[in-house]
Amino acid sequence: MSESPFATTVDALRALLGDRLSTGSSILEMHGRDEAYTAPALPDAVAFPETTQEVSDIVKICAKSGCPVIPFGVGTSLEGHIIPIHGGISIDTSRMNNILEVHEQDLNAVVQPGVTRTQLNEELRATGLMFTVDPGADATMGGMAATRASGTNSVRYGTMRENVLALEVVLPDGQIIKTGSQARKSASGYDLTHLIIGSEGTLGIITKLTVRLFGQPETILSATCAFETIGGAVDAVILAIQSGIPLARVELLDDVQMKGMNIHNLDMNLPEKPHLFLEFHGSEAGAAEQVGMFRDISDEFGGSDFQWATKAEDRNKLWKARHEAYYAAKALRPGSDGFVTDCCVPISKLAECIARTKKEIEKSGLIAPILGHVGDGNFHLVILIESGNVAELKAAETLAEAVNLLALELGGTVTGEHGVGVGKKKYMKSEHGAAYSLMSTIKRAIDPQNIMNPGKTVTID
Repeated sequence: MSESPFATTVDALRALLGDRLSTGSSILEMHGRDEAYTAPALPDAVAFPETTQEVSDIVKICAKSGCPVIPFGVGTSLEGHIIPIHGGISIDTSRMNNILEVHEQDLNAVVQPGVTRTQLNEELRATGLMFTVDPGADATMGGMAATRASGTNSVRYGTMRENVLALEVVLPDGQIIKTGSQARKSASGYDLTHLIIGSEGTLGIITKLTVRLFGQPETILSATCAFETIGGAVDAVILAIQSGIPLARVELLDDVQMKGMNIHNLDMNLPEKPHLFLEFHGSEAGAAEQVGMFRDISDEFGGSDFQWATKAEDRNKLWKARHEAYYAAKALRPGSDGFVTDCCVPISKLAECIARTKKEIEKSGLIAPILGHVGDGNFHLVILIESGNVAELKAAETLAEAVNLLALELGGTVTGEHGVGVGKKKYMKSEHGAAYSLMSTIKRAIDPQNIMNPGKTVTID
């Protein structure tokens, strides 16, 4: 560590944290990569704070030397968000994992950033309440807020943007601030809570969250439904939403993805056609009514092969298969790496976007199954490439770029939920125009030393 420009900083942090500061090679490597296809980079050290005050003290020490600070949850991000491309200190919040308060009457909970979504829901089970944002990975609440995560429930219950009421944040100078409140709405001042949500650790480190909760539904019904075309599946969902059916989950999987699902889940045995995976929440009568309405609509668009999952174990099995879609995709080409990208378009443009994406996939010569949150207009590609094959990596990058530019052409965004990180930073000016410069101005005002996760999302001189 003596050769590091931040060696003095590391020494000061070791004096503060003792053995909760690590420079061990395995720990550094764990914090030098996420699940993206991005080149890894090692931090100088990894800090494991246990309190907000310790996070503040760490940041103050780093600010004195201009040492980069990179927040770390569990490393499930997909665009290189947590990779310390300029070195520095990775702040791992896994030990800040307490559920501090549950306010059942107010339908909210106060948690530390290292709490995972499954941990929170296990705690809530006996209360009849639930936290609904479900990105698939068992991500931390702090990481989910920092990346503005969403998931399969978002079509009904919203994303992290709608489900965080208040935050405690450590700023780049070590100052601790609180944003928002337990009130469901406010017209007081700038909306700093939603400025921090989705900022990907570039403006501060989240140390406490107040999140919305919902009542667990009386009845949950899940189903799969096959379609002859992607367009038919999308049009059925559009009409269902326009008809006021409160779909809790509606996921789209193309024929290629379904082939992988059957390989990965040997007992699934569903037709290798475009599919919707659906879920309906409500009273027993209400959920049944929603199902009947959707079946009538799907019949108009060629829906067939309905298969129902009413028992909890069957529903869990279905959604476990959906959450493991990445591994199912990789089953189409054993031993391959998955290059993952996403985009989001107005739902009216989704069928066109996917159809044109499939042409780009064919042009690339690669296998790239498609799946997504059709109710939100958001879909993902898992582009399968041979590990170490430079030509295929280049082809995957070209394909991902074509899909992202197509989304912009159709009035959408280059990322519906994966975030920017380093992977999609190059598209930001094209998407946001002059507003991107304003983002840089905000970053410069809050973090003039550029120590908070530098090189991600925005660029400042």
